[in-house]
Amino acid sequence: MAHKYLVDLTEEERGYLLDVIRKGKTTARRVARAHVLLRAAEGATDEEIAETLRLGRSTVHRPRQRFVDDGLTAALSEPSRSGSPPALTGKQAAFLIALACSTPPAGRHRWTLKLLADRLVELRQIDMISPDTVGRVLKKTTSNRGNAKNGVFPVSVPTTSGLWRRSWTCTPNPTIPGIPQCVLTKAPCS
Repeated sequence: MAHKYLVDLTEEERGYLLDVIRKGKTTARRVARAHVLLRAAEGATDEEIAETLRLGRSTVHRPRQRFVDDGLTAALSEPSRSGSPPALTGKQAAFLIALACSTPPAGRHRWTLKLLADRLVELRQIDMISPDTVGRVLKKTTSNRGNAKNGVFPVSVPTTSGLWRRSWTCTPNPTIPGIPQCVLTKAPCS
């Protein structure tokens, strides 16, 4: 079967692709694309390349097409992805967290994700939000909706130094988020 996108490599391009494969200092996807282009230059069909390299046919076809249309750099690189904007802004997420830590509505022992989503819409913080999105936002923090004393603070990251550590035992309440409280462990804690 004749291909619309025929890969014709120069010696310089072939050498560059072999370097990409040999050095191993790049992503596996980039190495796979280099293999695809080399095999395509040898005259292999998309089906043969896909079977040999254990790739999908579209994974084989796209680098070949990008090479012919845009050149070697475009064929090896990954096209940018648009992504979707975050469901909540920072202010809205902070409001949600504060709401989750507040006292639940009358007749309820605790907030549910549906109640939180409905309250955000009711208070006109956002036009529409699903309980699943509320759960994902809350999961990014260490919050305990059942205990108001705990509050909400970012997940603590272990220190890389053996001499320093976070001192939560010396403070009766959690400290302000974003302000690390560290002490030298050789000095006694009062």
